[in-house]
Amino acid sequence: MTENNTYEVVVVGGGAAGLSAALVLGRARRRTLVVDAGEPRNTPSAHMHGYLSRDGMSPAGFLAVGRQEIARYGVELVRDRAVDAGRDGSGFAVALAGGGAVRARQLVIATGLKDELPPVPGLAERFGRDVVHCPYCHGWEARDLPTGVLAISPLGVHQALMVTQWSKDVRLFLHEVSESELTDDDRRRLAAAGVTVVPGKVAELVVADDRLRGVRLAGDAPSGGGTPHACEVLYAAPRAVPNNDLLLRLGADMRETPFGTYPVIDERGLTSVPGLWAAGNASGFAEQVINAASRGYRAGAAINGELLMADLDAGVRV
Repeated sequence: MTENNTYEVVVVGGGAAGLSAALVLGRARRRTLVVDAGEPRNTPSAHMHGYLSRDGMSPAGFLAVGRQEIARYGVELVRDRAVDAGRDGSGFAVALAGGGAVRARQLVIATGLKDELPPVPGLAERFGRDVVHCPYCHGWEARDLPTGVLAISPLGVHQALMVTQWSKDVRLFLHEVSESELTDDDRRRLAAAGVTVVPGKVAELVVADDRLRGVRLAGDAPSGGGTPHACEVLYAAPRAVPNNDLLLRLGADMRETPFGTYPVIDERGLTSVPGLWAAGNASGFAEQVINAASRGYRAGAAINGELLMADLDAGVRV
């Protein structure tokens, strides 16, 4: 970061959304800073999928390439955490954990979200390996394996049905869902898809030779190496916790969803606060890497246009 701490745009978050916005802005010759705390959501995964031309690339490798690309266009990146933000005249001031503050005419929040896993012993240690959350991300690699789905809400039924596209040996562990919560349509579809419904709460994972072998329910007695309910991959939907603190501090209008609290934005990513933008998983739960990058690109292009018109309207030669 240079001694001059005033930028045209500050991007908080150095994931796919933030780097994509910064790339567009750098190529538009905008003085841009990315503040990156270095905590990408997909760190547990060895590979990312579904991103055309980057399928199978490691998340860390993807971000490393992105950082190299933005540097070519003069975008600065600082490894730090934005701990506060407020209005500063017509722009914004962002306080950093490492000390000091940076200022910007426009501010992009691309801070993503955190995944909170169900408190099942052994689950977190295997997340991103054979405990996964998204069939579009991991289904091909887990195809045709004995598969379990851990239900923490009735939405687990939908996930179990989706997973049958990749495996015909699927067990739905109801876990935090009672059988009475299943609708007649749920039961009909699960039966039609060949999903085995297993009532009861999952107590632990069974792992041998560093591979998932199955799960035990709370009522199952441990039996040496025995596995009461076999599965080699387990889908477990985490609870999404948006990193929305800066958006709240800045007074952005928010909306409640089944997956957390997110800002109200227009199609470009602009919040209710002029000059404040949200992109990636800071703007919604379902943004995969490719969607997040697209959101960042769209916000970056819109911001450049906003700055151009503001300068022209102010009589500034651009």
